[in-house]
Amino acid sequence: MKEGIIVINNGELKRKNNTVCFISGDEKKFIPIENLKEIYVLGDVSLNKKFLELLNKHKVIMHFFNFYGSYIGSFYPKEFLNSGCLILKQAEHYLDLDKRLLLARKFVYGALENMKKVLAYYVNRGKRLSSVVQNIELFQKSVQTVNSIEELMALEGNAKNYYYSAFDEIIKSSDFSFIKRTRRPPQNRLNALLSFSYSLLYAVCLTEIYHTHLDPRIGYLHATNFRRFSLNLDIAEIFKPVIADRVVLSVVNKAIIKPHHFEQEINSVTLNEKGKKIFLEEMRKKLASTIHHNRLKRNVSYQNLIRLELYKLEKHLLGEAEYTPFVSNW
Repeated sequence: MKEGIIVINNGELKRKNNTVCFISGDEKKFIPIENLKEIYVLGDVSLNKKFLELLNKHKVIMHFFNFYGSYIGSFYPKEFLNSGCLILKQAEHYLDLDKRLLLARKFVYGALENMKKVLAYYVNRGKRLSSVVQNIELFQKSVQTVNSIEELMALEGNAKNYYYSAFDEIIKSSDFSFIKRTRRPPQNRLNALLSFSYSLLYAVCLTEIYHTHLDPRIGYLHATNFRRFSLNLDIAEIFKPVIADRVVLSVVNKAIIKPHHFEQEINSVTLNEKGKKIFLEEMRKKLASTIHHNRLKRNVSYQNLIRLELYKLEKHLLGEAEYTPFVSNW
């Protein structure tokens, strides 16, 4: 089974015949290209055209992240599954406002429903979050009545504010107080974890899109413009609560990530190298963990759930079956 590798240390990525070689100082690591699905680069690395040709030939995506752990771009190999028919359907559903709103509403509805699932998990463990759940439900009832993408994104943003307000109740640690959502750069430890986890999830969604017939440049909730990709941002909204947020809350509540795993600057906080390694391993385990899929009647991993979500979107665009967003059943 193919899997991803993570490059945190500085060094050089090279091609050695049909093998990926990573050189850092006196150490060399070799990975057969046949075993690779994706590469996540968090350190400063050098590479050359021959290396990129190898990735392109074997359809391996490489994602890059900056010092703060924010996603900055990808080497996206030449598409091999793109369907002209499906791309036209994607564009049709984007240009028709009613069709675009239908999909955008479903993404937001699924995101809010999964936020409620996360909160319900902690309510069942004695956390006083019922009022937050009720407020999110009020926003959810308005999803079908908004008449523009801008209104829909504002509604989702307001619902998220209530959702995030529950984090201090869930965590109960002054070392990881939330206060408010801050980005670019994050200004406290919890925000640093959230930003890093979301960046990773965007990249995972992009990898899964690459292995479908969909074009990642055409999204519905997030505008299709001069930004390179937007569909991965749409799909990530559904999975943020049940993948990224659950990992963040777990590593904090179980003290897997601690205050000494962060670096403080004047106006920002970021995970240090050790913290990133720990968090990446927890994220990898979450994506590889499985849940029972009612329709398929078997267990599937969270990463495969993302691929299945994209297949459902394909069927919707082709008029084969109406899309319904994934909602966690735990």
